[in-house]
Amino acid sequence: MRIAGLVGLFQGRPHHAVGPDGRMALSDHFREFRARLLRCLLVFVVALAVALVFRHALLDLVYGPYDDARAKLPEGTTTATTSGAGAGLLLWLTLCGFASAIVTAPYWLYQIWAFVLPGLYAQERKMSRIFVAVAGPLFLAGIALGYLTLPVALEVLIGFNPDGVTNLIDFNDYLQFFTRTLFVFGLAFNIPVFVVLLNFAGVVKGASLKAYRPWIIIGTFVFAAVATPSADPFTMTLMAVPMVLLFFASEAIARFNDRRRARRNPNAGLSPDELSSI
Repeated sequence: MRIAGLVGLFQGRPHHAVGPDGRMALSDHFREFRARLLRCLLVFVVALAVALVFRHALLDLVYGPYDDARAKLPEGTTTATTSGAGAGLLLWLTLCGFASAIVTAPYWLYQIWAFVLPGLYAQERKMSRIFVAVAGPLFLAGIALGYLTLPVALEVLIGFNPDGVTNLIDFNDYLQFFTRTLFVFGLAFNIPVFVVLLNFAGVVKGASLKAYRPWIIIGTFVFAAVATPSADPFTMTLMAVPMVLLFFASEAIARFNDRRRARRNPNAGLSPDELSSI
């Protein structure tokens, strides 16, 4: 019975009853949430076990940007360290935990989406599918760009260290810095997607985006300057320029959507004092 229940858990068998009005009871919602949460935990544990097997390859991947930056700095400028008796174990668990969360992200994001989907309207479901299809690749593109620029950022930051003083970098702190930087780059690439979704929801108009375009561009560079870990203009520009280009694309989509909406509803552009065609 336990094995059959576990198989049914992963096969997504119905575990709730739907009333005659098409709604589920609150207890059924909690049971569905628990089942989906257990699936995510089981998949995460399996991914964590696999990541522990390949932990040395993951360490080389994370250590690569720091190693590239250290090679360009004078010898003896910086050294990676750990502190405490359990620091090594904590390093491996943190590294493999982050890797497992990233690898299993498509699965647990799908579980969240599948849990919310039944409560959405048809238009909202369409918008959510567009968001999932576009936001994922853009997030990965932002992570890839952040990984490529990270050696330059580390070189600039460590370069502020005074001559004759060795910069000791705790690797657990570096791992958090590494993850936070890549997350910021990935999130920044998804901001234009949220702009398009707000336009589809009728909150933001394409004409407003055009009117405030210069200020949005300036704000994008300010955001890039604050979000990037280093103060060098190279890393800031590499983040800001793609964001500006994506904003231009989102503005074009918003204006096209506004024109399409206006053709379907001829009374949308009338002022309160004008008569409609009805």
